[in-house]
Amino acid sequence: MTSTQEAPAMITTALTGERADILETLTAHRQFLRHTVQGLTDDEARQRTTASELTLGGLIKHVAEIEKGWVDFIVDGPEAMGGGVDWSEPSPELIESFKAGFQLLPDETLEGVLARYDEVARRTDELVATVDLDLSHPLPEAPWFPKGAHRSARRAFLHIVAETAQHAGHADIIRESLDGQKTMG
Repeated sequence: MTSTQEAPAMITTALTGERADILETLTAHRQFLRHTVQGLTDDEARQRTTASELTLGGLIKHVAEIEKGWVDFIVDGPEAMGGGVDWSEPSPELIESFKAGFQLLPDETLEGVLARYDEVARRTDELVATVDLDLSHPLPEAPWFPKGAHRSARRAFLHIVAETAQHAGHADIIRESLDGQKTMG
C-alpha cells in the first residue's frame, strides 16, 4: 500500500450501537490523519514546518505506537505499558527513545510506518468488535495518571480516538505549512 491509497476497511461484519460508533469515529480520524501524508516523499514526511518538533511521518509513527500501547493494555493489563520506570529521573536512553517515537528516522519510510499503522488498526478494530467493553485494569504508576485509577476497554478506545483526532489536527497544520494542502476545505 502506498501513502496515496486509503486504508482498507478493517471489519467485515456489521456492528451496531456503541461498537459501531467507536469504529466509525476512529476510522474517520484515521482517514484524516492518513490524508495528510498523501503524495509525500519520505523527506517531506520528515520535514518540520512549524516551531514544533513534530513531523508528518513522526505523527503517524507516534499514533500507531500509542494505539498499540493502549490495545496491549486492554489485552495484557498495566504490565503492557512498561511499568517500573522511574519518571522522576528518566534515563537518557528513555528520553531518546521517547523523542525517536515522534520522528521518521533515516532508516524508516513513510510507506513502512503506514503499513505498521494498518497492522495496529486491524488489531484494534478486531478488539473493538469482540472485547468486553467493561473489562478494566489498573493504570500503571506514572505522573500523568491519577494514583489508583483504572481504565476500561471502552475508555481506552475513547482515548485512542481522542489521540488520533488530536494528532490529525496537528498533522493538518503541518501539511498546510508544508505545501498548502488542507484535510478539509
